[in-house]
Amino acid sequence: MSSKPTQTQSKRERMVLYVTAVVLLAALAIGGLLAFSAARSNQQAEEKADQLIAKLEEQGARTPTKDQIVRVLGDDGGAVCADPNAALNRAGLNAMLVNGASGPGIRPVIADSKVVQGELLILEVYCPDQLADFQQQVEDLKLSEDVAG
Repeated sequence: MSSKPTQTQSKRERMVLYVTAVVLLAALAIGGLLAFSAARSNQQAEEKADQLIAKLEEQGARTPTKDQIVRVLGDDGGAVCADPNAALNRAGLNAMLVNGASGPGIRPVIADSKVVQGELLILEVYCPDQLADFQQQVEDLKLSEDVAG
């Protein structure tokens, strides 16, 4: 009599079991990593939203809700930080600083400096590495502190 147990499964059945187990473990590990990074991203987004709200309140500006900021800006600043100094983005900003006419009647105006303060604060919180270039761009604009509105 031998004390060695006898195998009741074929080698193919064991391989299927092993491969299935490895695939399930890999799927669970990937799912866990994604859930962890999403939770971390949400936490970062909420912390940055709190910072932005505090800075907006310091300026006396109306503030959106924390949830709105998180949805729009996320944890990386969203579209605001997607190269704010590119030519097309600069043109978009300049196009908003006009008299409101269209066609040949459109004229640039000396706008209130508050029109760019919000974007400056967002850049300061979400992508400070791009803030200096944007500030240089804003310094080239003719803005006023006392525009009647």
